[in-house]
Amino acid sequence: MEAARAVRFLLVVCGCLAFPPRAQPVCPERCDCQHPQHLLCTNRGLRAVPKTSSLPSPQDVLTYSLGGNFITNITAFDFHRLGQLRRLDLQYNQIRFLHPKTFEKLSRLEELYLGNNLLQALVPGTLAPLRKLRILYANGNEIGRLSRGSFEGLESLVKLRLDGNALGALPDAVFAPLGNLLYLHLESNRIRFLGKNAFAQLGKLRFLNLSANELQPSLRHAATFAPLRSLSTLILSANSLQHLGPRVFQHLPRLGLLSLRGNQLTHLAPEAFWGLEALRELRLEGNRLSQLPVALLQPLHSLEALDLSGNALSALHPTIFGHLGRLRELSLRDNELSALSGDIFAASPALYRLDLDGNGWTCDCRLRGLKRWMGDWHSQGRLLTVFVQCRHPPALRGKYLDYLDDQQLQNGSCADLSPSVSPTAEGPRAPLPTATGEAVAPPAGSLSEELPPQPQSQPQQHGRFLPGVAWDAAARELLGNRSALKLSRRGPGLQQPDPSAAAAAGPAPHPLDLLQKPERGPLTPADAAHAKPTPTSAPASAPPPAGDPWQRAAKQRLAAQQQESAAQSDGGVALPPLVSDPCDFNKFILCNLTVEAVGADSASVRWAVRQHRSPPLLGGARFRLLFDRFGQQPKFHRFVYLPERSDSATLRELRGDTPYLVCVEGVLGGRVCPVAPRDHCAGLVTLPEPGSRSSVDYQLLILVLLAVNALLVLLALAAWASRWLRRKLRARRKGGAPVHVRHMYSTRRPLRSMGTGVSADFSGFQSHRPRTTVCALSEADLIEFPCDRFMDSGGGGTGGSLRREDHLLQRFAD
Repeated sequence: MEAARAVRFLLVVCGCLAFPPRAQPVCPERCDCQHPQHLLCTNRGLRAVPKTSSLPSPQDVLTYSLGGNFITNITAFDFHRLGQLRRLDLQYNQIRFLHPKTFEKLSRLEELYLGNNLLQALVPGTLAPLRKLRILYANGNEIGRLSRGSFEGLESLVKLRLDGNALGALPDAVFAPLGNLLYLHLESNRIRFLGKNAFAQLGKLRFLNLSANELQPSLRHAATFAPLRSLSTLILSANSLQHLGPRVFQHLPRLGLLSLRGNQLTHLAPEAFWGLEALRELRLEGNRLSQLPVALLQPLHSLEALDLSGNALSALHPTIFGHLGRLRELSLRDNELSALSGDIFAASPALYRLDLDGNGWTCDCRLRGLKRWMGDWHSQGRLLTVFVQCRHPPALRGKYLDYLDDQQLQNGSCADLSPSVSPTAEGPRAPLPTATGEAVAPPAGSLSEELPPQPQSQPQQHGRFLPGVAWDAAARELLGNRSALKLSRRGPGLQQPDPSAAAAAGPAPHPLDLLQKPERGPLTPADAAHAKPTPTSAPASAPPPAGDPWQRAAKQRLAAQQQESAAQSDGGVALPPLVSDPCDFNKFILCNLTVEAVGADSASVRWAVRQHRSPPLLGGARFRLLFDRFGQQPKFHRFVYLPERSDSATLRELRGDTPYLVCVEGVLGGRVCPVAPRDHCAGLVTLPEPGSRSSVDYQLLILVLLAVNALLVLLALAAWASRWLRRKLRARRKGGAPVHVRHMYSTRRPLRSMGTGVSADFSGFQSHRPRTTVCALSEADLIEFPCDRFMDSGGGGTGGSLRREDHLLQRFAD
């Protein structure tokens, strides 16, 4: 039996020796093979492609990363064992040469990255085996030319990057094999010439970037982009283009973005953008355009964003944006504009972002229409803040158009007081002459009801109709500055006033002062003797000066208001105060600003307005709501205009769990208080957004902290109580309380024999409790202890006394 066991053991040992252990997979030097399908050799200082023969199954590798090394050449056998490779990264090396058979075995490769190397050409046939290649990066190399066979066999290619090379021209049909190409990057090259068939067979291409090249100054041939029927983005920025020919983009019906910024364009053909009906964004900033043809933007019916900043535009035709009904964003900053028509943006109801900063605006009567349009759109909440800063005249330099009133815009010569509108349904009214000699028909409810009819001999002229607001503003201007009336320029039949009479009358009072006269009550005879003659101090029946129907009608209307106010004052009826200054309105009329219904992204603001009267020429008071995050610099760069008679507003699109500062102020006649005292402001903190991880419930946190503190106090009390109870129980078990220490001193005398009595040193000591057993003590004892600690329960007499002495010697010996 023992021999059989020995034989069996020898057979097992021989079998183990006959089968060697399985070889462990060996990773190439300096590489990472933690995952069997990914071979990572990035940034390892390699100068050649590592050998993959040590791998047990190279066919399983799907990703091979060799970027960031110093590899210079790729041989024909570096990847011949990686037949299943899907992604190969060779970026940021020093590769100068690719063997024609480098990718012969990589028929399943889908992504190839050769960017930022030193390749000078793509040899025809090198990429031909890559039938399934979808992404090819060859950017950042030194490729100077492309041949027709460079991309042969790449039928599945979707994205191609050739930017950052030294390409000087694109031969005809060079991209013909790339029938499925969608994205093509050719920026930052030296391309000067585009062949007529350079983009042939690219019918599916959607993105083309040709920026930062050296294209010819003139782009005239429409056939260049003719094959690109599906193109949606075309970038031609930072070239040397100076001229765009007519209909050069007519074969791009799906183009949505066209960028021509950073060129040297000085002239655009009127039909340059013909055929771009689907264009949504056009960028022309950073050129040298001084004017735009009137018909340039007519085909762009779908345009939503237009950037004309950084040009030399000095004037724009009033109808240049007349066909842009979907325009939402427009930038005209950093040009040379000095004035704009008031109705230039009237045909773009979707416009909400307008940038007019950085121009040399001349704030005179030519900007009245623009100011009125901005105020109307602000009041409707359609437009964001627009900054129009005056540069001329010197008295208004640095001021913003929003803070100016119509009196400050009286300088200059204007051909028309307001834009034309259609007449009302009530029929035509008697036309009135304007400062330019045109006849203007007043609307219903205006000053025309008090004007006398014009003589039949005066010739009727075709004029424009003023809306009610413009009519009141015009009457206010005529009353506010009499010297601004150029009666000599009006039509026939009007007399020029006598200069001596005008000088004797003195400067005309402010129209608001005229309206405030009734508040003072009737004049006394003494005051009337010293009062200077004013247009309103004359009785209503006094004959007005002839030849000025507007001024005469306004005086008659003001006199009637004075008589009505005087009659009410005589009857004892208290009138509400008349407020014409926005600062006074904010200080005395506006009150009780409160914040209600605060949510995570919205808040409601409510205020009250005391009873008051507004001048008829100014109209009712509107409001402007300013809001911003607390502590934001600069403050209040966002505000919203609200309509008349509004006492509440709702702020939306706020940020959750954020403090905000909200202020409200009045707007009278298009003016706001320039001092901006912020008398009516309120702070609010929005609620945290639901599901936000960063939000903290501080109330719950305080409750938790209080509970933890209370628990700690209870634990401390419980520990103290348990310790106290243990002491009590221990004292009861021993049957008596321990003797306390009374004296702490040392006699420095040796220990003598024990006696039956007490030493003289302790004769005066009396314990606070009676003791039944007297313990014999030595004179050398320092502390009294309970007697039972020194009693020997095993014996008595002399033997017990000796044992106690030995015990004391062992316990208190130095």
